[in-house]
Amino acid sequence: MIPRMKSDGRTFLRGSNLWQTIRLWAFWMIVFVIQKPLFMVCYKGLFGDSSVVDWGRVCLHGLPLDVSMAGYLSVLPLILSLIAVWAPSKLLRQICRVWLAIASVLVAFTFLLNLMLYEYWGFPLDATPLFYFFSSPKDAMASAGWGEIALMAFLLIALSLIIYFGACWCFRLNRFCKGRKMLLSHQLLATLLYIILGGLMFLGIRGGVTVSSMNTGKVYFSEKQELNHAAVNPLFSLMESLLHQNNFGSQYRYLDDKEATALFNEMTRRGEGESERLLNVERPDIYLLILESFSSKLMVTLGGNGVARSLDSLANEGVLFSHFYANSFRTDRGLVSILSGYPAQPTTSLMKYPRKTASLPSVARSLKSAGYDIGYYYGGDADFTNMRSYLVAQGIDNIVSDTSFPVTDRLSKWGVPDHLVFQQLVADNAKRSGGPFLRIVQTSSSHEPFDVPYHRLDDERLNAFAYADSCVGDFVKTLRTSPRWKNTLVVIVPDHLGCYPPQISNYDFGRYEIPLIFVGGAVKEHRVVEAIGSQQDLAATLLSQLGIKHDEFLFSKDLLNNAEPHFAFFTVPDAFGLVSEEGRVIFDNKSKKAVAGDFDNASLLKRGKAYLQKLYDDIDKR
Repeated sequence: MIPRMKSDGRTFLRGSNLWQTIRLWAFWMIVFVIQKPLFMVCYKGLFGDSSVVDWGRVCLHGLPLDVSMAGYLSVLPLILSLIAVWAPSKLLRQICRVWLAIASVLVAFTFLLNLMLYEYWGFPLDATPLFYFFSSPKDAMASAGWGEIALMAFLLIALSLIIYFGACWCFRLNRFCKGRKMLLSHQLLATLLYIILGGLMFLGIRGGVTVSSMNTGKVYFSEKQELNHAAVNPLFSLMESLLHQNNFGSQYRYLDDKEATALFNEMTRRGEGESERLLNVERPDIYLLILESFSSKLMVTLGGNGVARSLDSLANEGVLFSHFYANSFRTDRGLVSILSGYPAQPTTSLMKYPRKTASLPSVARSLKSAGYDIGYYYGGDADFTNMRSYLVAQGIDNIVSDTSFPVTDRLSKWGVPDHLVFQQLVADNAKRSGGPFLRIVQTSSSHEPFDVPYHRLDDERLNAFAYADSCVGDFVKTLRTSPRWKNTLVVIVPDHLGCYPPQISNYDFGRYEIPLIFVGGAVKEHRVVEAIGSQQDLAATLLSQLGIKHDEFLFSKDLLNNAEPHFAFFTVPDAFGLVSEEGRVIFDNKSKKAVAGDFDNASLLKRGKAYLQKLYDDIDKR
């Protein structure tokens, strides 16, 4: 307890501002704790069966991150208060006022953004949305309607003001410049108390004195991941993600390097046998159709609902890979997996690092060296998420995107509807002749907000998928009328895990199941390939069919070579999944345990850890 002197006790309390600093820290704690039940109320569908005890446990287990974040936000006011003990100044008050305003906006913004995005992504806020927003604000906001944006802006302003005035009430800014000068003894005592308080805050920020520092995994306590996610402080989660964007060589250190290398080499060994031939021509024209968000759940042939009629028809005609998985949850990750045969990462997107993506292997470059002409078609913004720099580095110099079309054709928030993109490709084909070519088409219409010029189904999400599917079907019908059809291979694959069914968990294997279809006049016959694989395996599989070497694609396997190990690897933020003939598992790095699949399969889990560890070693070297 702080001693009160008869003559200067009030001067000491007022001049030191000590109690106000403690009150400010407590205020931040209250704000962070209140966020949790508010989050759960907004997602009552997920937490409706949770008991009062569960709600209490969420708040209780979330305290470590709240203590840490409250410390971060209180450090600057503490330092300014300490300075004010020796030199009261109006400037200190203004600096603190600005800081409280910034902190209030940060707390409100991260809470609301986490609230808005969790429905779509199913994991706590990280750096991903900031990367998308700063690379292309227009596209980053395309998934939201104007009403949602307006509501978000209103709530942000209102919540920021409420938090700001609350913080100012707790931390009396006028204390910085009022009152008589304190006695030297009081100044020394206040300084000592501030140093002690600062030390306590540091311990709270760090999470104690143990070797491990504070991290989001410390609040995980339940088998139900939604409860763990509700306990996470969104501002802390964002900060942690931002701080772990570059130190790849230190992340995911599960095993001794020698053991990890041995397991990884076994998983990536090349088969010595011949790959089974699916094609009847050596150098076909290739159309690689990358479909936005498609899922196996949309196809009857893969156990789905039959919305994708065209894909079902093409799968029954061509070659269907029936045990195929997405590598990740976003387009920028999926494109790298497809076009470079490179696995997605749980903590970052390689498209953020042009120097690293320039060193990746490239399907386009390999085909260009074999005499192929390369072109890329996309109705959206090719500069979104550094996409253009990646495509150019991949050897794709002919890029058709939204700005290649008249303004009147940019009918949706994502740009040009899919049918117009396919029509442009058909028109361009009519103007060219000559050797083989690769045309990559990336669709966009089956993305939120699902506004498409098509009305077959009442459900807007399913209707958008039906529209994109019909565009693919119409495009293939047009190709059949071409004299080059017999020399044509159409490869159809989604860009990432599907967004149907809605709100399917990140820890549900069905979320990652996607189709891969080879069809066209260049395909010998219909068949179903049951080998297990993921998007990263398309590169080696396709190049092998063309007789083109693919040794540089270290992480990509030929799904038609039975001498190679076949498995699917996928990631979402801070979790990975591995599916093989041995079993399947999803491991959550926050809770440090398997959360789905074969929980007790130690061998499978160790191989997945080794694979992820060596992946980050490889990224670090690029």
